[in-house]
Amino acid sequence: MALIDFDEIEGFLAGHPDWLFEDSAIQRTFEFDDFAGSLEFVNRVGEVAEAADHHPDIDIRWNKVTLRLSTHSEGGITAKDTSLAAQIDALS
Repeated sequence: MALIDFDEIEGFLAGHPDWLFEDSAIQRTFEFDDFAGSLEFVNRVGEVAEAADHHPDIDIRWNKVTLRLSTHSEGGITAKDTSLAAQIDALS
């Protein structure tokens, strides 16, 4: 899968302003009431990621979950990343 260009990344970010572009990846931090809420969300993300066969890097810090998406095999962001990010946004 080919990398998307910066204009496409900016277009995605315009429609999904909670995501940030940093170090050849897009990332977003979600905040919940407690650790249980964070874990529940991560499990739902896991289901979507498995279905897409594309997996984010996940960092859980009590009530905060940071997801980072890039296509490692391509060295940057592809349509797989923006598609999965949009699906994750629909979960929250």
